[in-house]
Amino acid sequence: MSPRIALTVCLVLASIASAPPLRAQGPEVPGPSFEDILSLPDIGNAVIAPDGRSIAYTVRTTDWDENRYDTEIWLVREGEEPFQFTRTRDGASTSPQWSPDGLWLAFTADRGDGRQIYLMRAAGGEAWALTEGEEGVGGFEWAPDGKRIAFTRTEERTKAEKQREEEYGAFAVEDAEYRMSHLWLVVVPDEPDAAEATQLTEGDDFTVSGFEWSPDGTRIAFDHRPDPLINSWMQADISVLDVESRAVTPLVATQGFDGGPIWSPDGRWIAYQSSGPDMGSAYYTNGRFYKIPAEGGEPTPIRVDLDEDPFMAAWTPRGIFLVAWERTNRRVYRVDPNSGKTEVVADAPDRIWGVDFTPDGGTVAFVGRTATTLDEVYRSRVDRWRPVRLTNMTEQVAEWELGTSEVISWQSEDGTTIEGVLHKPEGFDPSRTYPLLVIIHGGPTGIDYPTPVLSYVYPAHQWLAKGSLVLRPNYRGSAGYGEAFRSLNVRNLGVGDAWDVLSGVDHLVAQGIVDTTRMGAMGWSQGGYISAYLATTTDRFAAISVGAGISNWVTYYVNTDIHPFTRQYLKATPWEDVEVYAKTSPMTFITDASTPTLIQHGEFDRRVPIPNAYELYQGLQDMGVDTRLIVYKGFGHGITKPKERLAATWHNWQWFGKYVWGEEIELPLEVEEGKEEGPGT
Repeated sequence: MSPRIALTVCLVLASIASAPPLRAQGPEVPGPSFEDILSLPDIGNAVIAPDGRSIAYTVRTTDWDENRYDTEIWLVREGEEPFQFTRTRDGASTSPQWSPDGLWLAFTADRGDGRQIYLMRAAGGEAWALTEGEEGVGGFEWAPDGKRIAFTRTEERTKAEKQREEEYGAFAVEDAEYRMSHLWLVVVPDEPDAAEATQLTEGDDFTVSGFEWSPDGTRIAFDHRPDPLINSWMQADISVLDVESRAVTPLVATQGFDGGPIWSPDGRWIAYQSSGPDMGSAYYTNGRFYKIPAEGGEPTPIRVDLDEDPFMAAWTPRGIFLVAWERTNRRVYRVDPNSGKTEVVADAPDRIWGVDFTPDGGTVAFVGRTATTLDEVYRSRVDRWRPVRLTNMTEQVAEWELGTSEVISWQSEDGTTIEGVLHKPEGFDPSRTYPLLVIIHGGPTGIDYPTPVLSYVYPAHQWLAKGSLVLRPNYRGSAGYGEAFRSLNVRNLGVGDAWDVLSGVDHLVAQGIVDTTRMGAMGWSQGGYISAYLATTTDRFAAISVGAGISNWVTYYVNTDIHPFTRQYLKATPWEDVEVYAKTSPMTFITDASTPTLIQHGEFDRRVPIPNAYELYQGLQDMGVDTRLIVYKGFGHGITKPKERLAATWHNWQWFGKYVWGEEIELPLEVEEGKEEGPGT
């Protein structure tokens, strides 16, 4: 399913983020403050210049005054310190791309006129908008000649649509009203100024998703689907556009998903990923790889000998490169496009999020992380993998007491081996017992791994500083353990997941390090669903927090925006097999519920619609179980603004403080009359 700086002195660190709130936290909280955690700058994608000597990357910071996250582009040149390259007022600069000659950086930014492509000399200067238009741009890519840029743009609203809204207000027919995205082309002018763009594809037959230029710059391979509805990705096909004539030639059109086209360096072949014709299990099975002659013909399977669902990153003169999970590590693999033979190219650092190669495929830039470091930018030669770290984001937390994290494993109820990440507090003593907090990831094809800092809305590090253990289980269905493992919760959602969580708890209890009277569980999305299932099927936890969780699969199925997800995992609709919907739904067991349960949900969540929260809330109330439902106004499936994340963190701190530690915590969320509201006061 489908869904991330070298700073040598503290003064430089302080310059890249808005100052954290000046107000004291209120109730005493050990460890780094909630605001400290939420204010940590975070590196995103990194792209390497054609000569391999400079790397551009994004850094996300927290703007408490505006209650938003800001992303800007940074640059690090060989032998120099990193520096901030863009400063976009009231917006963000993202998606940097080097021109083929390395003299320019193109990026997208919204500076009051929609998301447009901007150009800026790599040597410095003023950025200027290359595109204009009401709908802005989507993805973009330089042509190999460096004189043109192709991009996607959503169709503008028609005059009739605008008039209808003026006369009758805003409404839409579900699954029937949308606007297509198409390919456009803009020629880069000699002087800084917006240039008129030319539309390359059009019509109502398809909407364009991703694309890539051919090495000679005459054609564009692109994937497209019948419409932009969220579930239509399963019908994606691939076509090739002749840029001069604008003729579109279908290339791959099977019953399932075909997408992500990339050209061979000589332009003769196009590789792509496919689901195959069976789309009934695409959410949890491995994708397949093929190559096809660029002029058309029969696809040839690339039989990758890798039991995972990797991302195809690039095809260079040195082979096809994939990025995939290997248990709790994330590796770079090289694939021979003829034999399918796969080898590990990069196994350090522990987790590699993305790769970007120089044109000759010899040098790569990427973002990576280890169990003791935050995300950092690295550069390495491909054939002699010796990554050089170019940033030092980890310096931000060097003085923090964060505890330790390690991978552990145990046997689940049915004999399946499960791994998880155990966080221990500083000064851990194996001869004593500790409270245990279980944090369950979403997905279900998400994954947890050792890391020095945890964020979002669960105050893990403050609990560690308070003297507790934190367990994050990679329950069945998680990525990194192969297709068979990801399939283990098919028709067994909740049930098998609960086995995996509870057996992990038992594993730690057997070691004599857990105070079984002080345990809690929580999670968001699929983790929220598993938490809800635990809330109604076991009384082993003192408290539970359900974040955007499913409580009734029937309710979920008829309300969610991804109906196929339910049909694929439960292998039926509610009308075909109500029993499987019942056995996997927390609400079926509501009369057995007794655990105090906090429910957190976004007001406009379409992925796990809020009726799931109200249903669980009412059921728990009816059973006399202590419960509280907090609705975060204006949010969808995730809480995407810092102030509301701070509030949600406080809500969890209070809930588990009460039931795990026996503390009555008064939240510092009240604002005195006449004072400005917010954590910046």
